[in-house]
Amino acid sequence: MTIERLNMVVGIATAGRREILSKAIDLLASQSRPPDRLLISRMAPSDVDEASLQHFPASTVVLDGAAGLTAQRNKILSAANDADIVVFFDDDFFVCENYLSNLERLFLAYPNIVAATGRVLADGASGPGLSAEEGLRILGSRSPKESDSGDFSECYGTYGCNMAFRAGPIRQHEITFDENLPFYGWQEDIDFSRQLAQHGVIVRANNLQGVHLGTKLGRTSGVRFGYSQIANPVYLIRKGTISRKRAANLMWRNIAANLLHSLSPEPWIDRRGRLKGNVLAAIDLVLGRSSPRRILQLS
Repeated sequence: MTIERLNMVVGIATAGRREILSKAIDLLASQSRPPDRLLISRMAPSDVDEASLQHFPASTVVLDGAAGLTAQRNKILSAANDADIVVFFDDDFFVCENYLSNLERLFLAYPNIVAATGRVLADGASGPGLSAEEGLRILGSRSPKESDSGDFSECYGTYGCNMAFRAGPIRQHEITFDENLPFYGWQEDIDFSRQLAQHGVIVRANNLQGVHLGTKLGRTSGVRFGYSQIANPVYLIRKGTISRKRAANLMWRNIAANLLHSLSPEPWIDRRGRLKGNVLAAIDLVLGRSSPRRILQLS
């Protein structure tokens, strides 16, 4: 029997971005193929305006009791126990209206695909961030031909702002987000998807589109993030979910950027804090005590 529909659950982990989250939910409500359920994992009651969920075209559940991105995403995985596909969107990812319909077709047509990530039309994470108005304008200006293209290609891992996973292998192999990567959980998306890569193919699909605002609210401190830029790749090398070459490129690129810009930092990035975190992580690495969880002791 041919399967024509998958149970798709969308999960959003959020912290400190109440207004942006409400706008992202409004866009998600306009999907041509709505999700079967929306799960929101929040750190505090004030993170979610529950009025924004009242007219959502599917059941919604707000989850409490987890702090930190990886723990919040694991809370979503536990609650999505009936899903065929679990889709994670950042709380500042503005999704195109045909994202879920295109995603369902992709996973139905290619049973070997276990993870997919989309095309980010603009990414404010690499700059000062985009306003909601800018995000909506970019969504509205894309060409229909671009959004309908079914092209996809294999990739190393998913990008955390928009990623979808086949739930069967996750449950079968008890794959979870690594809670040893606390707070912002940097590289947790690569770690999770590389675990799934043992059981199928990871792809980047051109017709899964959206805009990542890169909102700076709710971010971890510069020192903590700088520490994670070194400690997390080292940890994942030891774990075996990232190659030494890829990790080295990540670390040296970030150290170089922090050094270069520390004399005249961008207003939206704490370069000096990040550089301090890099140095602390390097010292801990030499002393044999490097661990992603050390950021819990930093401010």
